[in-house]
Amino acid sequence: MVCAIPVLAFLVTSTFATSALAQQKTSPAPVIVQPGAPGQPTKTLPPSTKGTLPPLAQADIDFMQGMIMHHQQAVVMTAMIPTHTDNQALQELGARISSSQSDEIRFMKRWLAERGQPLSMAMAGMPDMDRFGKPMALMPGMLTPEQMEALGKSQGAEFDRLFLTGMIQHHEGALTMVKDLFNQPGAGQDAEIFDFATDADNTQRAEIRIMQGMLEKQSSEEKR
Repeated sequence: MVCAIPVLAFLVTSTFATSALAQQKTSPAPVIVQPGAPGQPTKTLPPSTKGTLPPLAQADIDFMQGMIMHHQQAVVMTAMIPTHTDNQALQELGARISSSQSDEIRFMKRWLAERGQPLSMAMAGMPDMDRFGKPMALMPGMLTPEQMEALGKSQGAEFDRLFLTGMIQHHEGALTMVKDLFNQPGAGQDAEIFDFATDADNTQRAEIRIMQGMLEKQSSEEKR
């Protein structure tokens, strides 16, 4: 009688374990449902289905590499603000642009690195040449060396005007890059690129409106 309780406990535990194992073996496999296109029914896929990344389009790579260079110039422009103007509103705007575009540069570099792609269009050892051996062209909207020099030499209200007009030009170029990306067959299908490009488009449109308002205010004040 002394050994009856431990033996009974073992039998109960063993029964529960066997039952749980049987339930695991008979549990149905997870159902994978693929949403249909607009107006089309959904599809039930086999349990063996595995997710795959969309094909890597050269246009996606070019867009990310080009936008890194594009953003880098914007960051350089905003870095001039503290020593070139006392305009508080412009300083706050510049800080936001610098922060957001620096974050986006890090994201784009990570995206390229994860896919084994170079971070720049430039040829190794020849930063002024692209991968085809041709001189690197400025991305749409980027300021020319002459415009950057003029911005760097200006102060006060003149700097404010050159910065705002230059950054509006810069942002409009980014909108062109996004538009060109989505106009290319097979491009922009990567979910991360789609979300990034769409968000960048919305953000830069909003900032263009802000800068246009700042320019109008400066113009009206100078006419008084």
